[in-house]
Amino acid sequence: MNIHGIPTRCIRPVPGAMAVDIIDQTELPQRYRERRLVTLEEVARAIRTMQVRGAPLIGATAAYGVALAMVRDNGDPALDAALATLAATRPTAVNLHWALARMERCLRPLAPERRIESAWQEAGAIAEEDVAQNRALGQHGLALLRNLRPADRPLEIMTHCNAGWLATVDQGTALAPVYAAFDAGWPIHVWVSETRPRNQGLLTAWELAQHGVPHTVIADNAAGLLLAQGRVDGAIVGADRIAANGDVANKVGTYLKALAAREAGVPFYVAAPRSTVDFACPSGAHIPIEERHGDELRLVTGLDNQGHRQRLRQLDNDCQVANPAFDVTPHGLVQALITERGSCPASREGLLALYPEENHEPF
Repeated sequence: MNIHGIPTRCIRPVPGAMAVDIIDQTELPQRYRERRLVTLEEVARAIRTMQVRGAPLIGATAAYGVALAMVRDNGDPALDAALATLAATRPTAVNLHWALARMERCLRPLAPERRIESAWQEAGAIAEEDVAQNRALGQHGLALLRNLRPADRPLEIMTHCNAGWLATVDQGTALAPVYAAFDAGWPIHVWVSETRPRNQGLLTAWELAQHGVPHTVIADNAAGLLLAQGRVDGAIVGADRIAANGDVANKVGTYLKALAAREAGVPFYVAAPRSTVDFACPSGAHIPIEERHGDELRLVTGLDNQGHRQRLRQLDNDCQVANPAFDVTPHGLVQALITERGSCPASREGLLALYPEENHEPF
């Protein structure tokens, strides 16, 4: 996708160097800044502090983190330490653990002297597959949007959090069908929920603006009214983990939108690649929910009158806050899951129809 008209990926290996460049998403939307990561510790910090965020991008970044760790030390203890360090950064996004398991399967059988080159090759393959899967996902989602497309006005889509290209290596998940529709010449408009407390909706607005897609930012609590007024044709969100029965963990607030969409008769879709589906997790009740630091609620970030980025306190340090990062939307509220292999009902049967190789013993 484009930044200032230049095609850009969210993570890129540096030619001729054992390093990767990322977009520091904690600086957006006020400031665009790239950062270079050269050590395992820098990668772990980038994931933990949300310099990179979005389940697919977290997975790809973790894979490159293993590769960077092998540059320093390619022995078994170093591999174990790298996998453990990265696995501890974010508990909910299953792509992280999927990518680490894939890297371990690739590297564990190899002699240490072969691990560096193989690690970089495997991390690069994970990144390239993410782009290809998201592109395919966008086309499958486009087929569903075609059924919602009005004849006399723009298609109105609502989203939550950021599941665009900033949440992936490129293309995006929930926004991939939106970009596909826009690039095909459809008139389309996106309602962008601010998604407090991290305000990832502002990232969605930023990237939509970069690509020229019409959009409007709304307060989270305005979503129900817009749905009830018939001003939304469909809602699409991403996912951090999809359980085997089709339950969906996504940024907190997703569940409320799904409830409002069901009441308003608006289809509610979830878009995610295979790496986000956890066939070992029987239902949403088994998905760990990350509880993040309370300062994400106590502090707000913005620009002052001189254009300087500032953090301001809106709650005292001793004010008790709860800050769950995710919620779980039951599969019955999801109209369809959109994946790189097509769309399906949000159910175990639906997922296994797309991924029959995962049809193991029932729970």
